[in-house]
Amino acid sequence: MALRLEHKKQIVAEVNEAAGTAMSAVLADYRGLTAGQMTVMRVKARETGVYVRVVRNTLAKRAVEGTEYECLSDCFTGPTLLAFSQEDPGAAARLLKDLAKEHDALEVKALAVGGELLAADQIDRLAMLPTRDEAIALLMSVMNAPIGKFVRTVNEIPGKLVRVVAAVGDKKQAES
Repeated sequence: MALRLEHKKQIVAEVNEAAGTAMSAVLADYRGLTAGQMTVMRVKARETGVYVRVVRNTLAKRAVEGTEYECLSDCFTGPTLLAFSQEDPGAAARLLKDLAKEHDALEVKALAVGGELLAADQIDRLAMLPTRDEAIALLMSVMNAPIGKFVRTVNEIPGKLVRVVAAVGDKKQAES
């Protein structure tokens, strides 16, 4: 069934808005996935803050024009699934990587981060990025390490003094 012009404009605007706020994008070929598998993928995507959409290639090319994902235009061939990470840069890559392990039919075509086009084999690089909470925890541990070491060093001075006094006391007690 043909789409009307108004509906096409609405789709382009919606995908353009998602692309404008996205942190990364992943394109995949979804041929061979059943409707049930697609539904499961969409549910997981909603839970992880990933915008997933199947769009005609011509509409997708128009939707990414003027965004940092314009570099994906040449990759829009065949059935294409668009996944935009909205909250964390590696979310879409993790989602599609996990699903590709479960379903051989799902094949990642291309990735883009910050206007840079990456090959499909770079999905591990993007999927390994820490989530926001993991990054904050890592930063806090790095910031806490020097303070902890300083406290242990300062605490060692009175501890050393106590040990010396105790050793002198033990020596005097042994002599008498």
